[in-house]
Amino acid sequence: MIESFLNNIIESLNYVSNWEAIAMALAIAYLILAIKQNIWCWPAAFFSTLIYSIIFFDVSLLMDSALNVYYLIMAIYGWYAWKYGGRLQNKELEVSTYGLIKNIKIIALLSVISLVFGFIMSNYTSADFAYIDSFTTIFAVFSTYMLAQKILENWIYWIVIDFISIYIYIQKGLNLTAILFVIYTILAFVAYRRWKVEYETSKA
Repeated sequence: MIESFLNNIIESLNYVSNWEAIAMALAIAYLILAIKQNIWCWPAAFFSTLIYSIIFFDVSLLMDSALNVYYLIMAIYGWYAWKYGGRLQNKELEVSTYGLIKNIKIIALLSVISLVFGFIMSNYTSADFAYIDSFTTIFAVFSTYMLAQKILENWIYWIVIDFISIYIYIQKGLNLTAILFVIYTILAFVAYRRWKVEYETSKA
């Protein structure tokens, strides 16, 4: 099984286009820079999602393409929010937290929305993993906004989203993408710990 998995990875690498490789590299750079709260993470995100939007559109993955267009727009918003605080305050945004109660309300609301979308996708489309895919997509949309606002808990959301995505991609035979999301999960965990230390230090 492990040998088959490794052979699949090698075969996948042989078919990775130059543009896809660039998009993957920029996506990883985006996360590393975001961990450091370096505002240049947003240009990396912009060009990575721009490339992925075109790639997914070319292979008729229209929902994935549309999601990446959203990420592209959020990259512009994220740059603005981090630089100006999102309120024309002319200062960089600081790490903040929603708190337990607000996060519980958000999770409950997003879960309901995910179930509705999952039901629609399961009953009216040929989508695989309809409920799980809806969950990861809905939460990813909101988590991207949280990241743009430097909300600490966004990284917890991403850890869960990325971990679930690993399962989906393995089941679909997209093992190279699964490995990429293993990296994303690890980086999200590192980011949470780093941002939490900074948040607690600033409050102290």
